[in-house]
Order: sequence, then C-alpha cells, then structure tokens
Amino acid sequence: MTKLKLGPIADDKPVKATVELPASLHRDLVAYAAVLARETGQPAADPMKLIVPMLERFIATDRAFAKAKRANL
Repeated sequence: MTKLKLGPIADDKPVKATVELPASLHRDLVAYAAVLARETGQPAADPMKLIVPMLERFIATDRAFAKAKRANL
C-alpha cells in the first residue's frame, strides 16, 4: 500500500477559483485522485478539489516558510 501525503478530502463549502494548469499536471491530479480513492475507499474526488489540500499540506510542512513567517510576526 502506498502512503500518500493527503488523506480523505473533506466535503467543504466550495469557493470559485480559476486556475490554468498544464495538461501534464492535470493528468497527474486525475491519477492522484484515483490512487487516493483506492487508498481511502472513497469515491474518486474531483481532481480540482485536490489542489487546496495539497497546497495546505505543502505550506504546513515547509519549514523555511514557517521560519520566515515566524520572523515576520
């Protein structure tokens, strides 16, 4: 079993955003959604709904950003 960085995607109130992605990144998001669905036993999430949790996870685990953020407070 693969250990992905993301867990189940919470069903949250949607916010509209327009994002232009390279086709290769979109394909990777679709594939990630499929793997995540297998791992969690949930239906495959809309690939666009992966973007926010991925960004949140990325920011939350970026030590350099956390240090810079603390320094600016």
